[in-house]
Amino acid sequence: MKVGIDMGSLTSGQPAKLDIEELLATRLLVQGNSGSGKSHLLRRLLEQSAQWVQQVIIDPEGDFVTLSEKYGHLVVEGERSEGEIAGIASRIRKHRVSCVLSLEGLEVEQQMRAAAIFLNAMFDAEHAHWYPVLVVVDEAQMFAPAAGGDVSEDARKMSLGAMTNLMCRGRKRGLAGVIATQRLAKLAKNVAAEASNFLMGRTFLDIDMARAADLLGMDRRQAEMFRDLQRGNFVGLGPALSRRPLPIAIGAVETQARSSSPKLMPMPEAPADVEDLKDLIFTPDPEELTRLAQRRVRPAPRPTTDILAELSRATPLSDQPSPRPGRDASAPEMDADERERRVDAVLTEILADPQSGYRTDAALYQDFMVRLRMRRVPGSPMPLGEFRRRVAIARSGVDAETAETEVWATALTLSATVTEDLQGVFLMLAHAAIKGEPCPSDARIARAYGTHSARRARRLLGYFEEQGLIIVHADHSGKRIVGLPDLQAETAPGAADAPDDEAGNAEAAE
Repeated sequence: MKVGIDMGSLTSGQPAKLDIEELLATRLLVQGNSGSGKSHLLRRLLEQSAQWVQQVIIDPEGDFVTLSEKYGHLVVEGERSEGEIAGIASRIRKHRVSCVLSLEGLEVEQQMRAAAIFLNAMFDAEHAHWYPVLVVVDEAQMFAPAAGGDVSEDARKMSLGAMTNLMCRGRKRGLAGVIATQRLAKLAKNVAAEASNFLMGRTFLDIDMARAADLLGMDRRQAEMFRDLQRGNFVGLGPALSRRPLPIAIGAVETQARSSSPKLMPMPEAPADVEDLKDLIFTPDPEELTRLAQRRVRPAPRPTTDILAELSRATPLSDQPSPRPGRDASAPEMDADERERRVDAVLTEILADPQSGYRTDAALYQDFMVRLRMRRVPGSPMPLGEFRRRVAIARSGVDAETAETEVWATALTLSATVTEDLQGVFLMLAHAAIKGEPCPSDARIARAYGTHSARRARRLLGYFEEQGLIIVHADHSGKRIVGLPDLQAETAPGAADAPDDEAGNAEAAE
């Protein structure tokens, strides 16, 4: 069914039509600086298409909750447990209910985690529930950042992975991503690149104007036009809009956001007497004191790692008789060597899963702690930092003989100069160089980093080279060689585009 919704008007006065069915297959990217009318555009799109398609809005500021009053959208507050959020998302997909996930009041990292859990639950819905859904994500640069910020690496990777699934693989599952951002430069390129439709609004920074011009297929000299766009005016391009860039003035909306742009208003008349003014400001009224007394302070959620640590220290339930006096009742007797062997066995078991490379460190750590407890391994829990370090070493593939060498000790020292998420990749390259093995392919490097993107693998090599840790060059046949100057070693030539044989063999074995 072909449905064209009215987004506003063209310069010719004709209505600007957006093909919803085509949009579901090709996705949309909206860009505009604060105050350009970006949220107004999204509201127009949502209002006009509400009767034709299910809608899910990821709303970090709570601006779109007013859609519930006129269009019946269910408002889902983000201040819920992970299990609750995932269950609600699954049922929303199953029953085809339009909703607004309001993340207002949460910290940025909490917003990222809540949005990721919600999107992943929708993505993992049963095949029978793959109905078409318009998934609108406002402030997408927050959920798919181009670089790390003040949030934890686990939260960033979790959120970025969910956004990548939405834009790259969501189409076959009925999920059509509509992402809006203030800054193209801050939005992850692999997320932005999956959109085929674009609505570009007013922007002033050269780097954003250049990217907008590139996406629209315009000459870079024409990029200056984005500075001159009025509020609510956008340049549109894409199969759901137009085959050529067209200026569009977005039409009126029927609902309003709870927040609005600031307007000038006259100042109130101040008391003439300074003492009266001081009394007005410094003396609280009784109602204010009552409100402060009744206000509840919501405690911050406890980190999962702290809870797991407590569980690991707890005494396991047992039907055995109570131990004799003088014996340690908290754990079975086990020498240090045996405990270390069991810990290594559990770690090897977890990393043997071919999908372990694509799971977050927090998820692997939780699995690790639970398995140790199931096997009744005594002792203090391994800190998350040490766990990450051991996972990085294990993923490098180093054998026992090489691990005892001085050159490997140097590699471990060098790996500490990069962030924890990159240590596994660096140690894998170091091991290949020390052993003289072929250079790992892009697919193998990507898996070690926890991604499927070969492009990101190449960027990692570029980053290591910029830091002076490696030197990348090619032999006469074009195969890649990675040298590590500090180790006086280099890999054998290897094909960058070779498949990841280890992952393929593991999947075939299953």
